[in-house]
Amino acid sequence: MAGLKTNERPGTRAVVKYVRVSPSKARAVLDLVRGESYGRASEILAFSERSVSEVVGKCLDSAVANAENNDNIPAEELFVSACYADEGPTLKRWRPRARGRATQILKRTSHITIIVSRYDDATLADLREREEAKGQAGSSAHAAEARRQRVERSRAAAEEAAAAEEAADHDHDHADEVEAVETVEAEVTVEEQAVDQAEEQAEEQQDEEQQDEEQQDEEQAVEQAAEQVEEQQDEEESN
Repeated sequence: MAGLKTNERPGTRAVVKYVRVSPSKARAVLDLVRGESYGRASEILAFSERSVSEVVGKCLDSAVANAENNDNIPAEELFVSACYADEGPTLKRWRPRARGRATQILKRTSHITIIVSRYDDATLADLREREEAKGQAGSSAHAAEARRQRVERSRAAAEEAAAAEEAADHDHDHADEVEAVETVEAEVTVEEQAVDQAEEQAEEQQDEEQQDEEQQDEEQAVEQAAEQVEEQQDEEESN
């Protein structure tokens, strides 16, 4: 193991890159879980007061999930065979100081890697004998069950969010359809109003034409009556 390179070590791994913590602080937590079983390592990280413990715990869960899904190894048979923190890029900042000076601040980052491996058969048999003697399941079994429950809750929450989003999209599409129908109905109403106005205007024009014709008939009748009166007067004068 000592002669192997970090990328050649056997086991299933998970890597978290660009963690905003210095490698020295991450190594202090990794030293606590190196060589421990999955359950024991989860307990140590859960009760650790270091802020980087949460990131290390997620990396450990990811490595165990990779071992279960990719290598078909139960979580109860896994232990932390290797873990290390490499130095990532350093962010450089400046802090103003007295007399117009400035002091450089180095914000370091880390790349955390955790490798889990399966216990050998003899060690597994010994662990199972101890668990049977105690009459209870080991910490690894509890940690594995807790992780499975968290995964189920996460999946259920994701499904609920997807269903809610789909329902929102359906409601939005339905609202668009209703708006489109209302727009068409409004356009039809405007067209009907335009047709009604055109019919009213045509009726008004017909009424005006009829009134003009009646007025013209009355004027013609008056003119004819006047002509008859003039003719009668002319005949009387001639007689």
